[in-house]
Amino acid sequence: MNLRSLLCSCVLSLPLVLSGTAQAQKPALTFDEFFNSVGFDALSISPDGHSVVIAVDRADWDQSIYRRDLYLYRDSGGGSLLQLTQSGHDGDPKWSPDGRWIAFLSDRKVSAGKNGGTAKGRDDDSDTSKGKDVTELYVISPDGGEAFAVTQGEEEVHSFEWSPDSKALYFATRVPWTKAQKDAYKKDWKDVVEYRNAERGDQIFSIQLADVLAARDTKGAKPAPEGDEISPDVTPGAIALAGSEFRIAQIVASPDGKRLAFATTSISERQEIVSEFEIYTVDLAGANLDRAPRRVTHNEAPEERLAWASDSRHIFFHVPVGSVEGKYVDTQERVYWVDVDSGETARWASSFDGSVAGYQPIPGGGMVFPGVLGTEVGLFTQASPSSKVQPQSSWPGTYGPMSAAQPSSRVAFVYSSLEKPAEVYLAEGPDKLQQARPITSFNKLLTERELPKGKPYRWKSSDGTPVEGMLIYPPGKFEAKGLPMLTLIHGGPADADGNHFEADWYQWSALAATSGWLVFQPNYRGSIGYGDKFLMQIVPEIVSKPGKDVLTGIDALVKEGIADPEHLAVGGYSYGGYMTNWLITQSTRFKAAMTGAGSVEHVGDWGNDDTTFDDAYFLGGRPWEAPARYHDEAAIFQIDKVKTPTHIVGGSEDVRVAVLEQYLLDSALHSLGIPSALLIFPGEGHSLGKNPWHGKIKVREEMKWLEKYAGKPGVTAAIR
Repeated sequence: MNLRSLLCSCVLSLPLVLSGTAQAQKPALTFDEFFNSVGFDALSISPDGHSVVIAVDRADWDQSIYRRDLYLYRDSGGGSLLQLTQSGHDGDPKWSPDGRWIAFLSDRKVSAGKNGGTAKGRDDDSDTSKGKDVTELYVISPDGGEAFAVTQGEEEVHSFEWSPDSKALYFATRVPWTKAQKDAYKKDWKDVVEYRNAERGDQIFSIQLADVLAARDTKGAKPAPEGDEISPDVTPGAIALAGSEFRIAQIVASPDGKRLAFATTSISERQEIVSEFEIYTVDLAGANLDRAPRRVTHNEAPEERLAWASDSRHIFFHVPVGSVEGKYVDTQERVYWVDVDSGETARWASSFDGSVAGYQPIPGGGMVFPGVLGTEVGLFTQASPSSKVQPQSSWPGTYGPMSAAQPSSRVAFVYSSLEKPAEVYLAEGPDKLQQARPITSFNKLLTERELPKGKPYRWKSSDGTPVEGMLIYPPGKFEAKGLPMLTLIHGGPADADGNHFEADWYQWSALAATSGWLVFQPNYRGSIGYGDKFLMQIVPEIVSKPGKDVLTGIDALVKEGIADPEHLAVGGYSYGGYMTNWLITQSTRFKAAMTGAGSVEHVGDWGNDDTTFDDAYFLGGRPWEAPARYHDEAAIFQIDKVKTPTHIVGGSEDVRVAVLEQYLLDSALHSLGIPSALLIFPGEGHSLGKNPWHGKIKVREEMKWLEKYAGKPGVTAAIR
């Protein structure tokens, strides 16, 4: 039910009267400009801190894709920003330790090799003789020139890493098959998908950069070797180092070059069994040592974002869900490190009451991290696991993603606030954030348009629990009363709305505010930034308890005269869709509802979801262990109470919340005679990240629905 890695965003706006004698007005931002905002997927700062490679994400309307390109900032000569790649398919950049090269992953279109064929797996069913998109490893010089492929073959590169001396690259793919193996499999299974059992684990390879450069400079890429006993998927010159029965999600090399560490995930890419997510090390020292991976963690949490400490003994890791200390529980995000020799783990920022939304090691052995506290996301530092967490003096708003240089103290980060669109900034150190300078201006147009204002809002839930959220006001109506109100519910549930700049298909609160709506964003129980106890109170009342938080917040806003009770609407996506589906069974006050990728029952959703172990946690067990809870917390069994016209959307390939849930909701409402509309986006998964037209059409139709059923004179969708 979690929705991760969404786009950064922006807003529609109406004219704003500026201070000063000129009384100048900012023009309104058009609907098209709203969807042309630029997001930042990743940052990587050079070792000397003087350059930053930036992964940029933007809509390409002609090709119906989101373009992913790399840009390079250099601070020499006063600072310059240039486009480094132009394929539209590039991401995950990483500098070589000597600063001479940038490696990255790309799924540029490639043609199949002479051997053709493919092993049929869950996501690998295309005919490669016709060419397909395969994620390969590329390298490019920051001084310019064409990028060149390091790997080749039909197997995707899942992860990669530089050696500490910059002379080699490590990468992981599925264990390659020979042509004979592929042919035998195809003969036996034809086009049948052997779910899960057809998958296999990964193998780590190393390749010398000098060999790759020599091949590029002479004859180009070496042809794949032929013969039934040789795999066409093995990159010429690559040496197999170690294998895993699981998929390898990340590889990191120790600073002394003696060990690799890697984090695993399941071969099905679903979170079904927690033990499939662990950290392993591989010994690289010596010529003939046994390189069998050694497991160094044994816990009930998926580990991610690995980084070696400078002592080459400890590995930092981030935990988004689950427990390192004991039986599986969902807390706020945390950071730990593990001693790879003893297996002893220690938690960093253990006294921090918010959510640790990532981290970066910094010179001297400590870390810097974005920390979520209420509606703000600031930057904090800590020198050691036992030392005090130090808040850094920073601007109000939201920090992250980020990248810290080694050995330089410089930090690059993305920053935004409600009235300040997202850009990338560079600071001399974590303690100099307020002197940071912007190094991009991709969203400059948005600063020239009027943006809505907002503020936190607090109330008490039905049991007396304090709850907080955000109010986003229509331009020119900050703190006005009697406004039509849209309650827009965030997904997760372990997420939070706050002081950040958003403008995309998922979180379009500023767009709704620009159209005249007061937008209420409740951080109900289950949200991050308010302590672990607050988050965990959602268990096992997955929708009923947070639903009361939302409804009491609406009651308070109506009672104070802020919201117009005759013009209330509700909407959300992912877990926000779960909540919307539930709330329209609990109240008839809403004149319109917009829901996306949200379940209406929990048994089928548990079986189809790719995060089944947190589903079971939220509901107090698997379906046969807690059948009453699966029934009582499901909207479908109270659907006959619904009176609200409901707009529904879903991706046809969604495995987080199966699209069948959307069909089920629409069928139920249709049978009851409740107005409904269902949009299915072909080829899309949970995040609608394939085709930008899908998200644009989604919001267009939701705003029309909002205006048709819940609007009032003077409130328009402003989308034409």
